[in-house]
Formats: sequence, C-alpha cells, structure tokens
Amino acid sequence: MTSVTAPATRKVLRGRPYSLGEFARKYRLEETEAKRLYEKFGPSATELDLLMAAKRRLPAH
Repeated sequence: MTSVTAPATRKVLRGRPYSLGEFARKYRLEETEAKRLYEKFGPSATELDLLMAAKRRLPAH
C-alpha cells in the first residue's frame, strides 16, 4: 500500500510583492511585527495593504 500526501499549497500572489523592509517602512512597524505579518500573509502588496487598512494603520508619506 502506498501513502498519498496532499500537494503543498501555494498562495497566489496578488499585486506586486513588497520587500520586508519596504513593508516595515511604509507602515512604521517594528521589525519583529513586520516579519510576523509578512510571514503569515505573504509578500503581496495588495494583501498587506488590505490587512493594514483593516487594522486602521495608515501608510507613512
């Protein structure tokens, strides 16, 4: 009997990707918080901007 494992799922990237540093600077985040969110939600600028809007965090200008 062979064992079958589910294929690894990949999240589709929506929008352009942020670098971790760019994301942290844009929202004035501590490095540890920026890294936590980046790893949890991925590098998608669209996803991260929506997340920060939901948290009512405005980007730095």
